[in-house]
Amino acid sequence: MARRPRRTHLTEVLIVAVLILLNGVFALSELAVVSSRSGRLKALAAAGQPGASSALALNADPGRFLSSVQIGITLIGIINGAYSGEAFGAQAANAFKSIGLSDAISAPAGYVLVIAVITYLSVIIGELVPKNLALKNAERIACTVAPPMVLFAKFAAPAVWILDQSTKLVFAAFGQSVESESRVTDEEIRTLVSEAESAGVIETGERQMITGVMRLADRAVVGIMTPRTDVDWIDVTGEESAIRDRLISTTHSRLPAGEGSADAIIGVVQTRELLADLLAGKPLDVGRHVRKAPAIPESTSALDVVKILRESPVPMALVLDEYGHFEGLVTPADILEAIAGVFKSDMDGAEPYAVAREDGSWLLSGAMPADEMADTIGFKLPEQRSYETVAGFVLAEMRHIPKTGEYIVTQGWKFEVVDLDGRRIDKILAVKLEPPTV
Repeated sequence: MARRPRRTHLTEVLIVAVLILLNGVFALSELAVVSSRSGRLKALAAAGQPGASSALALNADPGRFLSSVQIGITLIGIINGAYSGEAFGAQAANAFKSIGLSDAISAPAGYVLVIAVITYLSVIIGELVPKNLALKNAERIACTVAPPMVLFAKFAAPAVWILDQSTKLVFAAFGQSVESESRVTDEEIRTLVSEAESAGVIETGERQMITGVMRLADRAVVGIMTPRTDVDWIDVTGEESAIRDRLISTTHSRLPAGEGSADAIIGVVQTRELLADLLAGKPLDVGRHVRKAPAIPESTSALDVVKILRESPVPMALVLDEYGHFEGLVTPADILEAIAGVFKSDMDGAEPYAVAREDGSWLLSGAMPADEMADTIGFKLPEQRSYETVAGFVLAEMRHIPKTGEYIVTQGWKFEVVDLDGRRIDKILAVKLEPPTV
């Protein structure tokens, strides 16, 4: 007679343990599916991963899935609380009686103790541990638990439908939509890339190039082109001696060709073809070697320029303003520079765009792209802006052509014009100001 109660108690403990584990399975499934990235699930489904398609379906309709999970968790909680209280409450009350407590205290104290223990185990084993486990490998776990969750959702379909529609009614009453906003921002991507770099998943150089690609997508062609003032061009109507001097002095393999003026650019010539004629003793006929190059407006996006250059027979595009005037040119090298940074061999002895000084300040080139400056020094630019360079940023803030020594203060930074090349802002000193002491 003494062994039967022990078998009974063991069965009751096993039942409670199974209920807690089932609660953990639902909690694990909930966080794994909701935290899974749809892109990763699609890749797993394409690779033939079992359960990936089911996980993707649940991830795409979180309302019904969450209703199913909530039904399971709620039912388990109710059953576990009632069963454990009934199964162990009397034993706990008897234990309290054995230590001298009265019946009025022992009964409620026994139930409170049982509920407290069951709640503790449910929180740890049925919630926290499974959810932390789900965060470690959300997609793989989602693929594992999705098929049984789909079956449970079908079994509980009537209750799920009622809960799902009730949820939609509540949202509608407050003028909200239950559709999830899964839009990922640039800032979130940058944060993710930075975390991947810190964790050693990607190298620093990879992070810099990914950032460069993201910056490229936000730029117009004027932000990556070589401006007109820095362009070497050849005059097809000029004297032969002037053309010879230009061919000898230039370091470029291709030059824009114009008829008397940079505003009358008619195409592009390859310098090696002209030099070959000179070496062969042939007459110098620049016009015969002119090739048509695509002309693009200055509002063209940098990504569109990539496509244009890819399809162009000449790897160079001429940038024109709204009046048809030549503003600059863009080449594949400019695209690569925007992504990977400036190559030392292309700097022609010029200083880099940004130089960090010992006092923590930065010496910036006016030609430096504004978004690159913002990433370098940790400055936030407005999303809507009409400029592409640091010089343009300073001009937009000052609203006049500055003199050497003029400065602006914004967002805790001081930007001082330290060098002008004529009217062009050449160098800016950026200093991080100390916050005022209170």
